[in-house]
Formats: sequence, C-alpha cells, structure tokens
Amino acid sequence: MANKIPGNRVINGTWGEIWLDGDKVSELTGLEAKVTLKKEDVNMCGVLAKDTKVTGWEGKGTVKMHKVNSRMAIKLGDMIKKGKDIRFTIVSKLADPDTVDAQSERVALTGVSFDDLTLMNFEAKALGKVECPFTFTGYDFTDVINPE
Repeated sequence: MANKIPGNRVINGTWGEIWLDGDKVSELTGLEAKVTLKKEDVNMCGVLAKDTKVTGWEGKGTVKMHKVNSRMAIKLGDMIKKGKDIRFTIVSKLADPDTVDAQSERVALTGVSFDDLTLMNFEAKALGKVECPFTFTGYDFTDVINPE
C-alpha cells in the first residue's frame, strides 16, 4: 500500500523568511531560487538517442517584496553608478509550524548578484511591490526537513 502523506504536512510558504547579508527582510512576500543544469549533447556512433553531459550549472532566482522602504536602492543604487559589481548572501528559512518535529529548511545562497534595480514603480489604488531577479554562484542546505 502506498505511503499516504496527510495534507497538513504540505509546507506553507507563509512561514518563509530571508536575510540579505544578515538583515531580515520583513517585507518579503516570496522567494524562488533554482539551479539549472548546463548540458552538452553527446552523440555516439550506433546510438540513435541523444545523450547529454552536465558541464556546469546556473543559479537564478527572484525575491518578491512589498514596497515599504528603499532597501534595494540603498543596497544597490550608488554601487551601480560607480560600476561596482557587489555580491550578497541570502539565507532563506522555511519553517511551517505543522512540519514533523518542527523541522525547518534553510538554504544559504552565496555570490548573489541582482540583475536590475527598480527605481520607481507605482499605480493608483495598488499596493506597492518589488521583484528583484538575481543570479548566484553557490548554495548550501544548512537545515533540511527529513522524510517521516
């Protein structure tokens, strides 16, 4: 018989948190960070199927926030004008209180480089929001949620 996982064990993103260079980002509404494998085709005589070889990876993500302050302008604004390519560390934590034994998942993203800086974006009768796409060059799971 298949192992049945109850619905209340599905992790709720509402409990997600991040720290940008050690500062908690309280206005956070979401985070996505992905690793995409870079592959080269490997063709072999006598084999019709295309195979591949992993030759690297690329890390990309997006931080989503409510617009409540000028955090990103302060962190990036002057550095961009000076031509500096500054890097950050993002530490994320997901700790839904319904996880088994109150476990949490933490991932540290290193070498974070933001791709753009939104200088201004607003609309009448709309809540302010900011999306900050980025790339990263390293990651480490510092805590994981173990299967039952």
